[in-house]
Amino acid sequence: MSDKTNSGNFFEDFKVGQVLTHATPRTVTAGDVAVYNSLFPMRFALQSSDVFAKSAGYAQAPVDDMLAFHFVFGKTVPDISLNAVANLGYADCRFLLPVFPGDTITTVSKVIGLKENSNGKTGVVYVRSTGANQAGHHVLDYVRWVMVRKRDEASPAPEEDVPHLPKAVEPKHFSLPKGTDFSGIDRNLSGASPLWGDYAVGEKIDHVDGVTIEEAEHMMATRLYQNTAKVHFNQFTEGRGRFGRRLMYGGHVISMARALSFNGLGNAFLVAAINGGRHVAPCFGGDTIFAWSEVLEKTELEGRKDLGALRVRTIATKDRPCHDFPGPVEKGYDDGVVLDLDYWVLMPR
Repeated sequence: MSDKTNSGNFFEDFKVGQVLTHATPRTVTAGDVAVYNSLFPMRFALQSSDVFAKSAGYAQAPVDDMLAFHFVFGKTVPDISLNAVANLGYADCRFLLPVFPGDTITTVSKVIGLKENSNGKTGVVYVRSTGANQAGHHVLDYVRWVMVRKRDEASPAPEEDVPHLPKAVEPKHFSLPKGTDFSGIDRNLSGASPLWGDYAVGEKIDHVDGVTIEEAEHMMATRLYQNTAKVHFNQFTEGRGRFGRRLMYGGHVISMARALSFNGLGNAFLVAAINGGRHVAPCFGGDTIFAWSEVLEKTELEGRKDLGALRVRTIATKDRPCHDFPGPVEKGYDDGVVLDLDYWVLMPR
């Protein structure tokens, strides 16, 4: 059999300190943005209108932060998670520079931790991935950990090395948008009246709306990001797996929850950081996604009178409206919870 094809890395192929330069640079186009907006009900004015973006000091509308995240993430899949069982979580994610149509994104990852699971069949790989634009400037940096199959269950376990990760990104480490001023934004055009000062710590917001995710839509989105994970596309193999069908890319739920959050957080134009995230349960075509958020913290930003930051925890559910705010319980999560995401947003004051 020819050895010219790529079967992906298995757990025993990873070494702490290993650097992986991922293939296929991706030039972001206006067409990508249009496809993304057709898949998610994204209505944030800053990312929707060049004119609105120029009023805040941008040259044009930036790409949605989560679309930029997916492009950076997608580059890593053939090398890191092609043989994954599950993507387990995220931490220490910082959005460093805006991405615009015309930018070309590349990604490099470094293995920062390894831990074999007790069953001896899989292990957890921790990586820090960094996305850069065509000028070599970093646009995004984050850690994720993924459960990966072993090629040979008899292969020896590596020395356990689990990295220490911060519970949250400190505001002093935010990369604030330079050359911008949000003090004069038109709230009629943004579609939302509340500003940073109108939110209180502990406040819970039911985003009310629900969106059913169709099979073709989540596969189209995953192809858009050039994410090649087998579990999302191949019904022939997945039909014989534990779920009997293709598994939805977890990032699809993140984007849907972010889009749904517009109803209640419509002026939260920018994501500054993701502190942590868990895909609590799998999603499939036909599931209806709902979301609610809780304000965990709020902080002023040094040198910026026009922006403040909210730390938000968003819980997404499937086939369960969020009016009763389902979430963590003593041993796990309420039925129907699929995503638990802790992140910082920037909002005009």
